[in-house]
Amino acid sequence: MQQTLVLLKPDALERGLVGEIISRLEGRGLKIVAMKIIWVDEALAKRHYAVHESKPFFEGLVEFITSRPIIAAVFEGEDAVAVVRNAMGDTDPARAAPGTIRGDLAQDIGRNLVHGSDSEETAEEEIKLFFYQKEIFNYSEEID
Repeated sequence: MQQTLVLLKPDALERGLVGEIISRLEGRGLKIVAMKIIWVDEALAKRHYAVHESKPFFEGLVEFITSRPIIAAVFEGEDAVAVVRNAMGDTDPARAAPGTIRGDLAQDIGRNLVHGSDSEETAEEEIKLFFYQKEIFNYSEEID
């Protein structure tokens, strides 16, 4: 089973779309194995978006993700990274296909509701930024 990080950004919480987004991902056969509401600080935001540091929109990304609480989650399932990426749709909602989270619900590229890891390697690194291993539920272990 593959795991991937999903961040429900401040606009998802502000607009009351958390349940809709989670439902869409669960409907694709993914299971939540970790979830928490956090207020991302600037240091974490800069580590998370480090790949974009040289781009003109970097400061805007950091400013937005730190503006309000978010929900960080780990979803697990077959090809979880690809399933989440397909369910989210294009980063720019104007180009996102109907039926995708961003295509149906997002307002603009700066407020596109959700982040999902772009590869299995990135997912492993991003999950470590937001969760300790002990916070991630393992469905294969027995519960006392």
